[in-house]
Amino acid sequence: MSIPTDHPFAFDPTYGYGLAELRAMRPPPPPPGFDAFWQARYARALAVDPQPVLTTSASTHPDWQVHDIAFRSTGGFLIGGWLLLPRSGVVKRGLVVGHGYGGREQPDFDIPVEDTAVLFPCFRGISRSACAAISSEPYWHVLHDIDDPDRYILGGCVEDLWVAVSVLAGLHPGLDGRIGYSGISFGGGIGAIGIAFDRRIDCGHLVVPTFGNMPVWLSLPTVGSGASVQAYRKTHPEVREMLRLFDSATAATRIEIQMLFAVARFDPAVAPPCQFSVANAASGARHHETFTLDAGHFDYPGMTEQQALLSERVRHLFRVR
Repeated sequence: MSIPTDHPFAFDPTYGYGLAELRAMRPPPPPPGFDAFWQARYARALAVDPQPVLTTSASTHPDWQVHDIAFRSTGGFLIGGWLLLPRSGVVKRGLVVGHGYGGREQPDFDIPVEDTAVLFPCFRGISRSACAAISSEPYWHVLHDIDDPDRYILGGCVEDLWVAVSVLAGLHPGLDGRIGYSGISFGGGIGAIGIAFDRRIDCGHLVVPTFGNMPVWLSLPTVGSGASVQAYRKTHPEVREMLRLFDSATAATRIEIQMLFAVARFDPAVAPPCQFSVANAASGARHHETFTLDAGHFDYPGMTEQQALLSERVRHLFRVR
């Protein structure tokens, strides 16, 4: 296994960081009021009655009962997605699964879990949660209400995660204390913040998480959502201070539960030092594992083998205890 050397990018997606340097990355300090800001938003999310509506989905699978689901999040946003229930066995665990900035067109039927109710929400403005007021294009979505921390889209997406946990807990009351979260890229960054402040989540899996170490995220070339925020910052330099509230690496220092991170040494969309900042920040978690990928957001030789190894770690993490 080795990181890619042949790529089409005008910059080096390793950014010159070796593995030792990546493992030494640390999160920036929190801004004043960081915990109070998120605790207040969490309380608001808990107060929401999501009123979930389930209907039989057009999608079918031999191992899963597939339901379309819609529920209300904070601000009255209608969130759409899918709920998978095992066709055999008893539901003994819950799992909320976030998505990347490409959205989601269907649930992941190959997720390596058993006896688990799996909820795949689409974050506000994206895929099944699209609405006219919010662009679903990553370049514009990440800028939505960026001038107002109380309305910024990333905060609303974290609230969507918390309300999704409420939905699972409401539909299956026996899952209290046995609900996990898994998210990739955009969903990984949102997940780091969500997990940090939600004690109902008992374990988490974050893959190539974004929004970590904002000073670095804003400074390195990228083909990801960071490029639009970097462009915005050129005319709105004050955004740098506001974004400290949304730093997933800072949030990860608050994580105490069992965690599995998958972070990449080469990634043109989410700079590796930002990913490692998130994973390293959670080193005080009860049980913490970091799985290193050769690359993220890019196909590479050996990818199938690495993903198979990671899948087994995921199966172990979310097993029914």
